[in-house]
Amino acid sequence: MSYTRGDLVTRYSYQHDILFRISSVKKEQVDLVGEDIRLKADAPTADLRLVEERELQKRRRLGKEKEESSYRLFRQDYQLLKEKRQYQATDGFLHEVSYFQLPAKVLHIDGDPMYLKKCIDLYQRIGLQVHGVHLYERDMPVQITELIAKIQPDIIVITGHDAFSKNKGEKQDLRAYRNSKYFIEAVREARRMNPNLDQLVIFAGACQSHFELLIRAGANFASSPLRVNIHALDPVYIAAKVAYTPFMEKVSVWDAIRNTLTGNKGMGGVETRGLLRTGLPYMGEEGKSNE
Repeated sequence: MSYTRGDLVTRYSYQHDILFRISSVKKEQVDLVGEDIRLKADAPTADLRLVEERELQKRRRLGKEKEESSYRLFRQDYQLLKEKRQYQATDGFLHEVSYFQLPAKVLHIDGDPMYLKKCIDLYQRIGLQVHGVHLYERDMPVQITELIAKIQPDIIVITGHDAFSKNKGEKQDLRAYRNSKYFIEAVREARRMNPNLDQLVIFAGACQSHFELLIRAGANFASSPLRVNIHALDPVYIAAKVAYTPFMEKVSVWDAIRNTLTGNKGMGGVETRGLLRTGLPYMGEEGKSNE
């Protein structure tokens, strides 16, 4: 059977566990990227099965249910944070006062344009200001400093595709990873511009990425501690948790990762201060308080 770029397939050798999109075809070999999982792989065409429409709809329905579950959990956390800010801004609800907030600005750099669109949709749904950029992983270290200087972000997400191959080396051998070295170099470049982990918060990594070296390079949060696959939307929830936590409070690693679709097997990091600042009074469009 012949395959073309964009076909949706699964692999016989992995019991059809992951839905892939074909990114390129080379004779009897194809390059694959996960449709919802940030994994990059290759396979012989003989190992592939084209996904039929009925199965595709079922997979997408189940995937959407998982995404909505994570979103609902995040909204619950967000509502609690909102009520806490209102309590603090009104001195325990003793005063009628209107306040304003200075939300964090996110720079999201993604190696996959389709994932980037999905992530931007979620950022907008959550209410975060985001500047999304599609760059191939190898170009991220070269262009990140210019992007930081231009956009002046508070949070940077550096993600795309990755994979660990046991055939290429041990777990600690960077050469065994497809794109971890580019993520690591990009983090280092960002840290040269701002070494403070609480002034510039960085998430970096994708499926099976070299977690330890990403953290050592300067990332606040990274994937993947147990070298498992992560969901395309997981970095957004990490960024949102930091963005909506007041700057006088710390974000525990567990609080940051518990609403992701992957959890602590695929996500980890270090304690980080929140970035949300609240001020008062809020003045309306005509320069008057909106109380």
